[in-house]
Amino acid sequence: MRDFDLNLVRTFVLLYETRSVTATAESMHVTQPTISYGLQKLRRRFGDELFRRKSGGLVPTTTARELYEPLHDALSGIEAAMSGAHSFDPATARTGFTLCLSDLGEVSLLPRLLAALPGRAPGVTLTVRPLDVVNAADQLGRGEIDAFIASPLLDSRRIARLPLFAEGYLGMVGEAHPRLRGDQVSMRAFAAERHITVFGPTGHDGPRKALQANDLLDRVALEITRFAALPYLVQQSELVAMVPRNVAEVFAAEHPVRLLELPFDVEPAQVSVYARHAHARSPAQRWLIGFMRDILAEAPAPSEF
Repeated sequence: MRDFDLNLVRTFVLLYETRSVTATAESMHVTQPTISYGLQKLRRRFGDELFRRKSGGLVPTTTARELYEPLHDALSGIEAAMSGAHSFDPATARTGFTLCLSDLGEVSLLPRLLAALPGRAPGVTLTVRPLDVVNAADQLGRGEIDAFIASPLLDSRRIARLPLFAEGYLGMVGEAHPRLRGDQVSMRAFAAERHITVFGPTGHDGPRKALQANDLLDRVALEITRFAALPYLVQQSELVAMVPRNVAEVFAAEHPVRLLELPFDVEPAQVSVYARHAHARSPAQRWLIGFMRDILAEAPAPSEF
């Protein structure tokens, strides 16, 4: 134990979780050769290869799988003890966080976070940037943002996905729509109307799939890239849109539109917060992720987050 290095334990745990030297280096803010050197030391210490390189990334050996749980638990305990001297006190902190949100997130989720923030962390401020799904993982790795919320299920070992909720859909029409009345619509009436769809890297592809499954793609009259434009478009036309339930309720409270229960099932969107892996987060970032899940998630956040 004379040459024990806590960073070696952290290196092992992150390599196991990310299966990537590059992602581990980014999380620890060191170079890839530093991680490779650390892996060599780990291999000598445990007398095992630990990870084998495959086309899809690093694959842990039997020894590595046996080591992961005790080293993960030990690292968590040490970091919890160490954070006592460098903990984050939201009641007194004066700091800021940077988040990436889609237009939907800014409309339906950001107000909930802002409403809760003064009571939890009055000195904390937020900076919100537009969500760039393609580059968001890189932004996390470089420390440019602290977290982002997205509905596409991003399969990246470089970042951690923490589910928030599954979101269903409602139909939305102008308040004075001449044919669709009330809060229900039959399949026949729905199929007779023309529609707006949102197409892009938003992760909300359920409505388009539903239209395709019901042979209604030829009824699409307008295709746009952002949900925020929908209430302005339907209130001035006879078009029908399918909108995520949370933001649909916000639109209905602020615009002359009506909401309808759809006559068929639409695959819900899985909304998640993405962040660095737990062992790469600062105490402040750990608080932020816990706060976001506490305010936005359907179920209580697991203690490890």
